[in-house]
Amino acid sequence: MRNTPAETPAETSAENSVSKPATNAETVPSPSPSPSPSPSPSPAGWHVLGAMAVVLVLWASAFIAIRFVGDAISPGPLALGRQLVGTAALVVVALIRRPPLPRGRTLALIALYGVLWFAGYTLVLNLAERHLDAGTAAMLVNIAPLLVALAAGAFLKEGFPRSLMIGMLVAFVGVVIIATGGIGAHSDPLGIALGILAAVLYALGVLVQKVALRTADALSATWVGCAIGATVLLPFLPQAVGEFTSAPAPAIWATVYLGIFPSAVAFLLWAYVLQRSPAGLTASATLAVPAIVVLLSWLLLGELPTLLGMVGGALCLLGVAISRRSPRHPKG
Repeated sequence: MRNTPAETPAETSAENSVSKPATNAETVPSPSPSPSPSPSPSPAGWHVLGAMAVVLVLWASAFIAIRFVGDAISPGPLALGRQLVGTAALVVVALIRRPPLPRGRTLALIALYGVLWFAGYTLVLNLAERHLDAGTAAMLVNIAPLLVALAAGAFLKEGFPRSLMIGMLVAFVGVVIIATGGIGAHSDPLGIALGILAAVLYALGVLVQKVALRTADALSATWVGCAIGATVLLPFLPQAVGEFTSAPAPAIWATVYLGIFPSAVAFLLWAYVLQRSPAGLTASATLAVPAIVVLLSWLLLGELPTLLGMVGGALCLLGVAISRRSPRHPKG
């Protein structure tokens, strides 16, 4: 029997003293519903945000590592070495976790995004950074979130939230400011074209992966996609054997780093985040990567950002913060 305000211990005692039991429950006003407490971020929400932060830093570091390798290893062998190391690391995790293997249409989608992202994007980015500094390459590649958000809103029915559109606009202004007044002094037309092509491959990869993750396990989708990317890049194997044999140790370790962290770890965390967030919203967070690249370029490569570069980087971060805001629902 549900307690009511008329049935507290003190009032029951008083009623017993006058020998009048409280039997008229229908005359007792029902308690008004207590206001529901304001929601607080769930642990899962913090896990997603934390995973996204790690992805951003690792992907930003990839631009630095590719520039660091320089001419020691060619773009094709570097892409193959990166994906072979990444596949090996992910297979070890898969053998421990034993996720279900994708099949049918899901496997076809994973294969497609493996070709677009793990093979195509990686190779084209390596080529682009032969003609661009790390910061400018990051600016151009991060046109991709704009393409993803627009395509996801139109084709994946994710819509166009106001906060996302405002945040994307603010961040894109930041990217433009960095590209026009930042550290892009060593760019050339071929590098710019390759950077834009990398952005297109990146956007297509995200969209295909988002659809695949509706029915695929995140770990399976990542290691299978990485393995397919490595397979597509196998024509570079003879060249890779010769170059890695004579390459300096720092370049080899940079390739191993690219395979384990920006590929295996970051892509696994990315799949975890993408499976739990809209594609447009998730991709918009990567607009913070250019700002991180500018900072890492300054610290590790000695490329000092200009004042406009720092202003643009701040706008990128502000835009990401705005785009991640959840829309407020009217109280009912």
